[in-house]
Amino acid sequence: MTWWTRALKSLISFGDGQRFDLFRIFPAFRRFLAARHHYAQLRTAADTLFVLVLISGFFGPQDAHRNIAVFLTWGILWPAIVLSWFFVGRMWCGICPFPGLGVFLQRRGWSFSLKVPKVLQKYGVYCSVSLLALIIWFETVADLNQWPAGTSYLVLSIVLGSALMAVLFPGQSWCRHLCPLGRISGAAATISITEFRADHDKCRGCQSFACKKGADGKRGCPVYLGAVSVQNNLHCLVCGHCLPLCDRDSPQFLFRNPYNELIYNAGRYITCMYTVPFLIGSQFARFIIGKSSYRGILERWGTPDSLLFSILLLVCIALVLVVIRIGNRLFGVTEKDPIVGRLSPMVPILIPMAFTGELVYRMAHFAEGIGDFIPTIGRQFGVALLERLSFTIPEFPVQVLSAFFMMNGAIAGGYILWRYCLGPFEGLLDLKNFVIIHLLLGGTLFSYLMVIF
Repeated sequence: MTWWTRALKSLISFGDGQRFDLFRIFPAFRRFLAARHHYAQLRTAADTLFVLVLISGFFGPQDAHRNIAVFLTWGILWPAIVLSWFFVGRMWCGICPFPGLGVFLQRRGWSFSLKVPKVLQKYGVYCSVSLLALIIWFETVADLNQWPAGTSYLVLSIVLGSALMAVLFPGQSWCRHLCPLGRISGAAATISITEFRADHDKCRGCQSFACKKGADGKRGCPVYLGAVSVQNNLHCLVCGHCLPLCDRDSPQFLFRNPYNELIYNAGRYITCMYTVPFLIGSQFARFIIGKSSYRGILERWGTPDSLLFSILLLVCIALVLVVIRIGNRLFGVTEKDPIVGRLSPMVPILIPMAFTGELVYRMAHFAEGIGDFIPTIGRQFGVALLERLSFTIPEFPVQVLSAFFMMNGAIAGGYILWRYCLGPFEGLLDLKNFVIIHLLLGGTLFSYLMVIF
Protein backbone atom coordinates (compact mmCIF):
# COMPACT_ATOMS: atom_id res chain seq x y z
CA MET A 1 0.00 0.00 0.00
CA THR A 2 1.47 3.39 -1.04
CA TRP A 3 1.91 6.15 1.53
CA TRP A 4 -0.66 8.43 -0.08
CA THR A 5 -3.28 5.63 0.03
CA ARG A 6 -2.56 5.21 3.73
CA ALA A 7 -2.80 8.99 4.12
CA LEU A 8 -6.24 9.03 2.50
CA LYS A 9 -7.46 6.20 4.72
CA SER A 10 -6.13 8.02 7.75
CA LEU A 11 -7.90 11.21 6.68
CA ILE A 12 -11.32 9.59 6.42
CA SER A 13 -11.04 6.98 9.18
CA PHE A 14 -13.44 6.98 12.14
CA GLY A 15 -10.89 5.68 14.66
CA ASP A 16 -7.24 6.06 15.55
CA GLY A 17 -6.06 2.79 14.09
CA GLN A 18 -5.63 4.10 10.54
CA ARG A 19 -3.41 7.06 11.44
CA PHE A 20 0.15 6.92 10.22
CA ASP A 21 3.29 8.69 11.31
CA LEU A 22 4.64 11.30 8.91
CA PHE A 23 8.01 11.07 10.67
CA ARG A 24 8.26 7.47 9.41
CA ILE A 25 7.20 8.36 5.87
CA PHE A 26 9.38 11.48 5.69
CA PRO A 27 12.32 10.90 8.08
CA ALA A 28 14.03 14.03 6.75
CA PHE A 29 11.20 16.05 8.26
CA ARG A 30 11.86 14.52 11.66
CA ARG A 31 15.59 15.16 11.35
CA PHE A 32 14.87 18.77 10.42
CA LEU A 33 12.76 19.35 13.55
CA ALA A 34 15.15 17.41 15.78
CA ALA A 35 18.17 19.45 14.66
CA ARG A 36 17.94 22.47 16.92
CA HIS A 37 20.09 24.62 14.64
CA HIS A 38 17.30 24.38 12.06
CA TYR A 39 14.85 25.51 14.72
CA ALA A 40 17.20 28.38 15.59
CA GLN A 41 17.35 29.41 11.94
CA LEU A 42 13.55 29.49 11.70
CA ARG A 43 13.34 31.50 14.93
CA THR A 44 15.98 33.90 13.61
CA ALA A 45 14.01 34.42 10.39
CA ALA A 46 10.81 35.05 12.37
CA ASP A 47 12.62 37.41 14.75
CA THR A 48 14.10 39.33 11.80
CA LEU A 49 10.66 39.75 10.26
CA PHE A 50 9.34 40.83 13.63
CA VAL A 51 12.04 43.49 14.06
CA LEU A 52 11.36 44.70 10.52
CA VAL A 53 7.68 45.22 11.41
CA LEU A 54 8.58 47.08 14.61
CA ILE A 55 11.13 49.39 12.99
CA SER A 56 8.99 50.09 9.95
CA GLY A 57 5.90 50.68 12.08
CA PHE A 58 7.55 53.06 14.55
CA PHE A 59 9.96 54.91 12.29
CA GLY A 60 8.50 54.53 8.80
CA PRO A 61 5.82 56.68 7.15
CA GLN A 62 2.46 56.55 8.95
CA ASP A 63 0.57 56.29 5.66
CA ALA A 64 -0.45 52.63 5.21
CA HIS A 65 0.14 52.95 1.45
CA ARG A 66 3.75 53.93 2.10
CA ASN A 67 4.60 51.48 4.91
CA ILE A 68 4.91 47.71 4.56
CA ALA A 69 4.41 47.02 8.30
CA VAL A 70 0.62 46.97 8.26
CA PHE A 71 -0.01 44.73 5.26
CA LEU A 72 2.93 42.49 6.15
CA THR A 73 1.30 41.93 9.55
CA TRP A 74 -2.43 41.91 8.82
CA GLY A 75 -2.46 40.97 5.15
CA ILE A 76 0.28 38.33 4.87
CA LEU A 77 1.48 36.97 8.21
CA TRP A 78 -1.88 36.70 9.96
CA PRO A 79 -3.70 35.01 7.01
CA ALA A 80 -0.73 32.62 6.67
CA ILE A 81 -0.96 31.74 10.36
CA VAL A 82 -4.71 31.16 10.07
CA LEU A 83 -4.18 28.90 7.05
CA SER A 84 -1.50 26.93 8.90
CA TRP A 85 -3.99 25.97 11.65
CA PHE A 86 -5.74 23.55 9.32
CA PHE A 87 -2.58 21.66 8.39
CA VAL A 88 0.02 21.82 11.16
CA GLY A 89 -1.95 22.99 14.21
CA ARG A 90 0.08 25.25 16.49
CA MET A 91 3.39 24.75 14.69
CA TRP A 92 3.61 28.49 14.06
CA CYS A 93 3.77 28.96 17.85
CA GLY A 94 7.00 26.95 17.80
CA ILE A 95 8.80 29.69 15.85
CA CYS A 96 6.70 32.66 17.01
CA PRO A 97 8.94 35.67 17.77
CA PHE A 98 6.82 36.94 20.68
CA PRO A 99 8.56 34.87 23.41
CA GLY A 100 12.02 35.59 21.99
CA LEU A 101 12.91 38.38 24.45
CA GLY A 102 11.75 36.26 27.39
CA VAL A 103 13.81 33.27 26.25
CA PHE A 104 16.83 35.56 25.87
CA LEU A 105 16.41 36.82 29.45
CA GLN A 106 15.96 33.31 30.85
CA ARG A 107 19.11 32.02 29.16
CA ARG A 108 21.06 34.73 30.92
CA GLY A 109 19.63 33.77 34.28
CA TRP A 110 17.30 36.76 34.58
CA SER A 111 14.30 34.81 35.83
CA PHE A 112 12.90 34.09 39.27
CA SER A 113 11.60 30.71 38.00
CA LEU A 114 8.65 30.82 40.38
CA LYS A 115 6.10 28.05 40.33
CA VAL A 116 3.17 28.95 38.07
CA PRO A 117 0.29 29.75 40.47
CA LYS A 118 -2.80 27.58 40.33
CA VAL A 119 -5.02 30.62 39.83
CA LEU A 120 -3.20 31.31 36.54
CA GLN A 121 -3.49 27.68 35.48
CA LYS A 122 -7.21 27.67 36.26
CA TYR A 123 -8.27 31.11 35.03
CA GLY A 124 -5.71 31.78 32.33
CA VAL A 125 -8.20 30.77 29.65
CA TYR A 126 -10.55 33.59 30.67
CA CYS A 127 -7.72 36.12 30.63
CA SER A 128 -6.42 35.02 27.23
CA VAL A 129 -9.88 35.07 25.61
CA SER A 130 -10.44 38.54 27.10
CA LEU A 131 -7.12 39.68 25.63
CA LEU A 132 -8.12 38.19 22.28
CA ALA A 133 -11.39 40.15 22.44
CA LEU A 134 -9.46 43.33 23.26
CA ILE A 135 -7.06 42.81 20.33
CA ILE A 136 -9.84 42.24 17.80
CA TRP A 137 -11.84 45.16 19.20
CA PHE A 138 -8.78 47.42 19.05
CA GLU A 139 -7.81 46.16 15.59
CA THR A 140 -11.24 47.04 14.28
CA VAL A 141 -11.95 50.32 16.09
CA ALA A 142 -8.45 51.78 15.73
CA ASP A 143 -8.05 50.57 12.10
CA LEU A 144 -4.74 48.92 12.91
CA ASN A 145 -4.50 47.65 9.34
CA GLN A 146 -4.13 51.32 8.39
CA TRP A 147 -1.97 52.46 11.32
CA PRO A 148 1.70 51.34 11.21
CA ALA A 149 2.68 52.63 14.66
CA GLY A 150 -0.46 51.13 16.24
CA THR A 151 0.44 47.75 14.77
CA SER A 152 3.93 48.00 16.24
CA TYR A 153 2.59 49.08 19.64
CA LEU A 154 0.32 46.01 19.70
CA VAL A 155 3.13 43.65 18.73
CA LEU A 156 5.50 45.20 21.27
CA SER A 157 2.93 44.97 24.08
CA ILE A 158 2.59 41.22 23.49
CA VAL A 159 6.38 40.83 23.54
CA LEU A 160 6.63 42.72 26.83
CA GLY A 161 3.84 40.65 28.37
CA SER A 162 5.62 37.46 27.35
CA ALA A 163 8.95 38.79 28.68
CA LEU A 164 7.41 39.71 32.05
CA MET A 165 6.00 36.19 32.40
CA ALA A 166 9.40 34.74 31.46
CA VAL A 167 11.11 36.77 34.20
CA LEU A 168 8.62 35.48 36.77
CA PHE A 169 8.11 31.86 35.69
CA PRO A 170 10.15 29.15 33.91
CA GLY A 171 9.58 28.13 30.29
CA GLN A 172 7.08 29.89 28.10
CA SER A 173 4.30 30.38 30.65
CA TRP A 174 2.84 33.18 28.54
CA CYS A 175 2.38 30.79 25.62
CA ARG A 176 0.77 28.14 27.82
CA HIS A 177 -1.59 30.24 29.88
CA LEU A 178 -2.11 33.81 28.66
CA CYS A 179 -1.24 34.30 24.98
CA PRO A 180 -4.44 35.28 23.13
CA LEU A 181 -3.04 34.25 19.75
CA GLY A 182 -1.90 30.95 21.21
CA ARG A 183 -5.35 30.39 22.67
CA ILE A 184 -7.12 30.87 19.34
CA SER A 185 -4.44 28.79 17.60
CA GLY A 186 -4.95 25.97 20.11
CA ALA A 187 -8.71 25.96 19.58
CA ALA A 188 -8.21 25.99 15.80
CA ALA A 189 -5.64 23.19 16.00
CA THR A 190 -8.40 20.83 17.13
CA ILE A 191 -9.40 20.58 13.45
CA SER A 192 -5.87 20.23 12.08
CA ILE A 193 -5.22 17.23 9.83
CA THR A 194 -2.08 16.48 11.85
CA GLU A 195 -1.29 15.89 15.51
CA PHE A 196 1.89 15.52 17.57
CA ARG A 197 1.65 12.57 19.95
CA ALA A 198 3.85 10.11 21.81
CA ASP A 199 3.85 6.37 21.20
CA HIS A 200 2.97 5.38 24.76
CA ASP A 201 4.08 1.79 24.21
CA LYS A 202 7.62 3.14 23.77
CA CYS A 203 7.20 5.55 26.70
CA ARG A 204 6.28 2.74 29.10
CA GLY A 205 9.00 2.35 31.71
CA CYS A 206 10.63 5.74 31.07
CA GLN A 207 11.92 7.23 34.32
CA SER A 208 13.63 10.40 33.12
CA PHE A 209 10.74 12.18 31.36
CA ALA A 210 13.44 14.13 29.55
CA CYS A 211 10.94 15.29 26.92
CA LYS A 212 9.23 17.30 29.65
CA LYS A 213 12.07 18.20 32.03
CA GLY A 214 15.05 18.41 29.69
CA ALA A 215 18.42 16.64 30.01
CA ASP A 216 22.16 17.21 29.49
CA GLY A 217 21.76 20.98 29.49
CA LYS A 218 19.00 20.89 26.88
CA ARG A 219 15.72 22.59 27.68
CA GLY A 220 12.61 20.47 28.04
CA CYS A 221 9.16 21.31 26.76
CA PRO A 222 8.64 25.10 26.90
CA VAL A 223 4.97 24.68 27.87
CA TYR A 224 5.50 21.98 30.55
CA LEU A 225 4.09 19.09 28.51
CA GLY A 226 6.62 16.90 26.79
CA ALA A 227 5.44 14.44 24.18
CA VAL A 228 4.40 11.96 26.88
CA SER A 229 1.75 14.36 28.24
CA VAL A 230 0.20 15.57 24.97
CA GLN A 231 -3.42 14.40 24.78
CA ASN A 232 -4.86 16.95 22.36
CA ASN A 233 -3.85 19.80 20.05
CA LEU A 234 -4.70 22.65 22.42
CA HIS A 235 -1.30 23.32 23.99
CA CYS A 236 1.47 21.51 22.10
CA LEU A 237 3.55 23.96 20.04
CA VAL A 238 4.91 21.24 17.70
CA CYS A 239 8.28 22.88 18.28
CA GLY A 240 10.34 19.66 18.25
CA HIS A 241 12.10 20.33 21.58
CA CYS A 242 11.37 16.80 22.77
CA LEU A 243 12.71 15.01 19.68
CA PRO A 244 16.44 15.05 20.51
CA LEU A 245 15.66 14.43 24.20
CA CYS A 246 13.76 11.17 23.70
CA ASP A 247 15.98 8.08 23.49
CA ARG A 248 13.03 5.82 22.70
CA ASP A 249 11.97 7.42 19.39
CA SER A 250 8.49 7.94 20.84
CA PRO A 251 7.26 11.27 19.38
CA GLN A 252 5.07 10.93 16.29
CA PHE A 253 3.62 13.42 13.84
CA LEU A 254 0.37 11.78 12.81
CA PHE A 255 -1.90 12.33 9.85
CA ARG A 256 -5.52 12.05 10.97
CA ASN A 257 -9.21 12.69 10.41
CA PRO A 258 -9.42 16.37 11.44
CA TYR A 259 -12.80 15.98 13.16
CA ASN A 260 -12.14 12.94 15.33
CA GLU A 261 -10.76 15.04 18.18
CA LEU A 262 -13.89 17.22 18.23
CA ILE A 263 -16.14 14.18 18.17
CA TYR A 264 -14.33 12.42 21.00
CA ASN A 265 -14.24 15.45 23.31
CA ALA A 266 -17.90 16.28 22.44
CA GLY A 267 -17.59 19.87 23.62
CA ARG A 268 -15.54 19.40 26.80
CA TYR A 269 -12.71 21.78 25.83
CA ILE A 270 -13.25 24.92 27.88
CA THR A 271 -10.93 26.83 25.52
CA CYS A 272 -13.31 26.21 22.63
CA MET A 273 -16.39 26.98 24.76
CA TYR A 274 -15.20 30.56 25.21
CA THR A 275 -13.22 31.15 22.01
CA VAL A 276 -15.78 29.97 19.46
CA PRO A 277 -18.80 32.12 20.46
CA PHE A 278 -16.65 35.24 20.61
CA LEU A 279 -14.89 34.45 17.33
CA ILE A 280 -18.09 33.85 15.35
CA GLY A 281 -19.80 36.88 16.86
CA SER A 282 -16.80 39.09 16.15
CA GLN A 283 -16.66 37.87 12.55
CA PHE A 284 -20.30 38.81 11.99
CA ALA A 285 -19.62 42.23 13.52
CA ARG A 286 -16.43 42.75 11.49
CA PHE A 287 -18.15 41.80 8.24
CA ILE A 288 -21.13 44.05 8.98
CA ILE A 289 -19.11 47.20 9.64
CA GLY A 290 -17.77 46.97 6.12
CA LYS A 291 -21.27 47.43 4.71
CA SER A 292 -22.53 50.78 3.45
CA SER A 293 -25.67 50.38 5.57
CA TYR A 294 -23.53 50.35 8.74
CA ARG A 295 -21.79 53.55 7.65
CA GLY A 296 -25.19 55.09 6.94
CA ILE A 297 -26.38 54.30 10.47
CA LEU A 298 -23.13 55.68 11.87
CA GLU A 299 -23.63 58.98 10.08
CA ARG A 300 -27.38 59.19 10.77
CA TRP A 301 -27.18 58.50 14.48
CA GLY A 302 -23.92 60.33 15.11
CA THR A 303 -22.82 57.48 17.37
CA PRO A 304 -19.07 57.05 17.95
CA ASP A 305 -17.75 54.20 15.86
CA SER A 306 -16.22 52.50 18.90
CA LEU A 307 -19.54 52.51 20.80
CA LEU A 308 -21.64 51.27 17.87
CA PHE A 309 -19.18 48.50 17.06
CA SER A 310 -19.06 47.46 20.72
CA ILE A 311 -22.86 47.20 20.83
CA LEU A 312 -22.92 45.29 17.55
CA LEU A 313 -20.19 42.95 18.80
CA LEU A 314 -22.07 42.18 22.03
CA VAL A 315 -25.32 41.57 20.14
CA CYS A 316 -23.66 39.20 17.66
CA ILE A 317 -21.92 37.24 20.44
CA ALA A 318 -25.20 37.02 22.35
CA LEU A 319 -26.99 35.62 19.28
CA VAL A 320 -24.28 32.98 18.80
CA LEU A 321 -24.58 32.02 22.47
CA VAL A 322 -28.33 31.63 22.02
CA VAL A 323 -27.77 29.27 19.08
CA ILE A 324 -25.27 27.26 21.14
CA ARG A 325 -27.61 27.10 24.14
CA ILE A 326 -30.53 25.94 21.99
CA GLY A 327 -28.37 23.32 20.31
CA ASN A 328 -27.10 22.01 23.65
CA ARG A 329 -30.63 21.67 24.99
CA LEU A 330 -31.67 19.77 21.88
CA PHE A 331 -28.92 17.29 22.73
CA GLY A 332 -30.45 17.02 26.18
CA VAL A 333 -27.15 17.90 27.83
CA THR A 334 -26.39 20.97 29.94
CA GLU A 335 -22.97 22.58 30.30
CA LYS A 336 -22.74 21.24 33.86
CA ASP A 337 -23.87 17.68 33.40
CA PRO A 338 -23.60 15.78 36.72
CA ILE A 339 -21.92 12.80 35.03
CA VAL A 340 -19.62 14.19 32.34
CA GLY A 341 -19.09 17.69 33.76
CA ARG A 342 -18.94 20.80 31.56
CA LEU A 343 -20.21 19.93 28.13
CA SER A 344 -21.27 21.94 25.09
CA PRO A 345 -21.75 19.59 22.12
CA MET A 346 -22.95 22.40 19.87
CA VAL A 347 -19.57 24.12 20.00
CA PRO A 348 -17.63 21.43 18.03
CA ILE A 349 -20.38 21.52 15.39
CA LEU A 350 -19.72 25.25 14.89
CA ILE A 351 -15.92 25.08 15.15
CA PRO A 352 -15.26 24.36 11.43
CA MET A 353 -17.32 27.41 10.42
CA ALA A 354 -15.73 29.55 13.14
CA PHE A 355 -12.20 29.07 11.87
CA THR A 356 -13.17 28.93 8.22
CA GLY A 357 -14.89 32.27 8.80
CA GLU A 358 -11.66 33.71 10.20
CA LEU A 359 -9.79 32.40 7.15
CA VAL A 360 -12.35 34.02 4.84
CA TYR A 361 -12.13 37.34 6.69
CA ARG A 362 -8.33 37.39 6.52
CA MET A 363 -8.30 36.12 2.94
CA ALA A 364 -10.52 39.02 1.84
CA HIS A 365 -8.06 41.49 3.36
CA PHE A 366 -5.16 39.69 1.66
CA ALA A 367 -6.89 39.76 -1.74
CA GLU A 368 -7.75 43.42 -1.35
CA GLY A 369 -4.23 44.57 -0.56
CA ILE A 370 -1.77 42.13 -2.13
CA GLY A 371 -1.82 43.93 -5.48
CA ASP A 372 -0.50 47.09 -3.84
CA PHE A 373 2.12 45.44 -1.60
CA ILE A 374 5.07 45.64 -4.02
CA PRO A 375 4.19 49.24 -4.99
CA THR A 376 4.08 50.04 -1.23
CA ILE A 377 7.65 48.75 -0.92
CA GLY A 378 8.57 51.00 -3.83
CA ARG A 379 6.90 54.04 -2.29
CA GLN A 380 8.51 53.44 1.12
CA PHE A 381 12.04 52.91 -0.17
CA GLY A 382 11.94 55.20 -3.18
CA VAL A 383 12.08 52.54 -5.92
CA ALA A 384 9.95 53.98 -8.71
CA LEU A 385 10.02 50.78 -10.78
CA LEU A 386 8.23 48.81 -8.06
CA GLU A 387 5.44 51.39 -7.87
CA ARG A 388 4.31 50.36 -11.34
CA LEU A 389 3.91 46.66 -10.44
CA SER A 390 0.39 46.94 -9.09
CA PHE A 391 -2.52 44.64 -9.90
CA THR A 392 -6.04 43.98 -8.67
CA ILE A 393 -7.69 40.69 -7.73
CA PRO A 394 -11.34 40.74 -8.87
CA GLU A 395 -13.90 40.58 -6.08
CA PHE A 396 -16.09 37.88 -7.64
CA PRO A 397 -13.64 34.92 -7.49
CA VAL A 398 -12.81 35.84 -3.87
CA GLN A 399 -16.52 35.77 -3.03
CA VAL A 400 -16.97 32.41 -4.76
CA LEU A 401 -14.00 30.98 -2.87
CA SER A 402 -15.35 32.42 0.38
CA ALA A 403 -18.76 30.82 -0.19
CA PHE A 404 -17.08 27.52 -1.01
CA PHE A 405 -15.05 27.59 2.19
CA MET A 406 -18.05 28.50 4.34
CA MET A 407 -20.18 25.75 2.79
CA ASN A 408 -17.42 23.26 3.51
CA GLY A 409 -17.37 24.48 7.11
CA ALA A 410 -21.11 23.87 7.36
CA ILE A 411 -20.79 20.41 5.78
CA ALA A 412 -18.05 19.59 8.32
CA GLY A 413 -20.42 20.64 11.10
CA GLY A 414 -23.08 18.33 9.68
CA TYR A 415 -20.53 15.51 9.54
CA ILE A 416 -19.69 16.00 13.22
CA LEU A 417 -23.38 15.92 14.09
CA TRP A 418 -23.82 12.69 12.14
CA ARG A 419 -20.82 11.16 13.91
CA TYR A 420 -22.29 12.24 17.23
CA CYS A 421 -25.37 10.20 16.44
CA LEU A 422 -23.20 7.17 15.71
CA GLY A 423 -21.04 7.62 18.79
CA PRO A 424 -21.28 9.63 22.02
CA PHE A 425 -24.95 10.62 21.54
CA GLU A 426 -26.21 7.44 19.95
CA GLY A 427 -29.90 7.00 20.76
CA LEU A 428 -30.10 10.34 22.62
CA LEU A 429 -31.08 12.57 19.70
CA ASP A 430 -34.49 12.06 18.11
CA LEU A 431 -35.25 12.94 14.48
CA LYS A 432 -36.97 16.23 15.27
CA ASN A 433 -34.02 17.57 17.27
CA PHE A 434 -31.60 16.24 14.66
CA VAL A 435 -33.42 18.28 12.00
CA ILE A 436 -33.60 21.41 14.18
CA ILE A 437 -29.85 21.31 14.83
CA HIS A 438 -29.30 21.07 11.09
CA LEU A 439 -31.54 24.12 10.68
CA LEU A 440 -29.46 26.00 13.25
CA LEU A 441 -26.35 25.04 11.33
CA GLY A 442 -27.91 26.09 8.03
CA GLY A 443 -29.08 29.35 9.57
CA THR A 444 -25.56 30.10 10.74
CA LEU A 445 -24.23 29.43 7.23
CA PHE A 446 -26.93 31.65 5.71
CA SER A 447 -26.04 34.43 8.17
CA TYR A 448 -22.37 34.15 7.20
CA LEU A 449 -23.18 34.38 3.50
CA MET A 450 -25.45 37.38 4.12
CA VAL A 451 -22.81 39.39 6.00
CA ILE A 452 -19.97 38.35 3.67
CA PHE A 453 -21.82 39.36 0.51
